[in-house]
Amino acid sequence: MGKETDSSRQAFDRRLKQAMDRNNPDRAAEAPLQGSDITTVGTVLRAGTEMVAGLAVGVAMGWGLDRWLGCRPVFLILFSLLGGAAGVLNVWRLVRPQDALEDKPGPHAGPER
Repeated sequence: MGKETDSSRQAFDRRLKQAMDRNNPDRAAEAPLQGSDITTVGTVLRAGTEMVAGLAVGVAMGWGLDRWLGCRPVFLILFSLLGGAAGVLNVWRLVRPQDALEDKPGPHAGPER
């Protein structure tokens, strides 16, 4: 009797879940993150970190040079722009398509073998 109860209980739980999913589509949004979702979240967090880090390093270097040389805010502005550009470049490298990474013949390609 125990096996019948277990299998009928599992069948009931499965049918109940299917019915709840049909009647409540918002429930799918409450589901835990799947593998591809986690990868996407990680990529977004890394892209944000790259942008902030590039800008922060640029601002810190510019502020340090301005303070050391006593010429405000020339280097702060210059290195802020360079740090922002470095952050954008890092994000571009992160999100560019993988087929762009393949070796293709070009002016900098080595001799063919």
